[in-house]
Amino acid sequence: MNHSITCLCLVFASAGLAIGQEKAAPQDKPAEVAAASEAKEPADKPAANKEDAPEEAAKEKPADEAKDPKTEAPAAKPEKPKADASPEKPAAKPPTSMVPIGYTDTQKIPGQPWRVHDLLRPRPRAVTPGDDSPAAPPSDAIVLFDGSDLSHWGHQDRKAPGQYVPARWTVKDGYMEATRGTGYLCSLENVGSCQLHIEWASPEKVAGDGQGRGNSGIKLWGAFEIQVLDSYNNRTYADGQAGAVYGQYPPAVNATLPPGQWQAYDVIYEMPEFDGEGKLTKPAYVTVFHNGVLLHHHRELTGPTGRANSNYSEHPPGGSIMLQDHGNPVRYRNIWVRPL
Repeated sequence: MNHSITCLCLVFASAGLAIGQEKAAPQDKPAEVAAASEAKEPADKPAANKEDAPEEAAKEKPADEAKDPKTEAPAAKPEKPKADASPEKPAAKPPTSMVPIGYTDTQKIPGQPWRVHDLLRPRPRAVTPGDDSPAAPPSDAIVLFDGSDLSHWGHQDRKAPGQYVPARWTVKDGYMEATRGTGYLCSLENVGSCQLHIEWASPEKVAGDGQGRGNSGIKLWGAFEIQVLDSYNNRTYADGQAGAVYGQYPPAVNATLPPGQWQAYDVIYEMPEFDGEGKLTKPAYVTVFHNGVLLHHHRELTGPTGRANSNYSEHPPGGSIMLQDHGNPVRYRNIWVRPL
């Protein structure tokens, strides 16, 4: 029995020794783990070099992070070949107008802070009129020109005041045209207070500037002028442009159409009145439309118009409508009046 116990002890002792040796011995790594470890840490890895660090860092970064567009200098653009230098042309000098656009030495207009043709008086703003077709005369109108002849017109006889000589303006294609050097064309009808319709056109070919461009005028009663002028992009003094009461009031706006186009004035004229001694009791008034646009509303006239102020003087109860020859071939058509 003792022998059996001794054998069992030897068996257990051998088993314990085997177990202890198994725990103490290192375990072998799997093949996959060993291969990965060798790939990450190669045995022959060279020592780190400071100069190679940026290159190594760039290799380790993804391709889209290798370059920083904010810090990288842009590539230089290739220079364009220079064209052959050519001599510069001298700048064209703007034309110098000899026509004055205003004055500073004329008389003051009564009741206004401005001088006649004042250089500093504000110019009217431009507007574009609507379609203004020719206005047929009403049944009670006196037709002064229908496009056929000048039987209602004449020129003042310089040798016999108050008498007229035959009109010398040109008539063709339904209009009459001012003839240079002939002077005012006067209606043979004496007209008092009235409604006047008249159409006019400046030359299509622009010549001159300021007051030298498409200049004419319509004088009521032979004394009060409504200016006719090509005022389309044409600078001049405010009280001398198209539609002005010449030398007294500029138009409210500039409603002038381009050169060569037909335009219309519609005027309500109230003549002045005098007492038995020739003293003024009521001044003249005008209301003026240009191409359907109101320029003057019941405007009181300070006296006969012109560059100098004039006082009223007694006149007969009617007078001529006068069209001015200012040396420019201005045309007129469709002229009629209605006595008021």
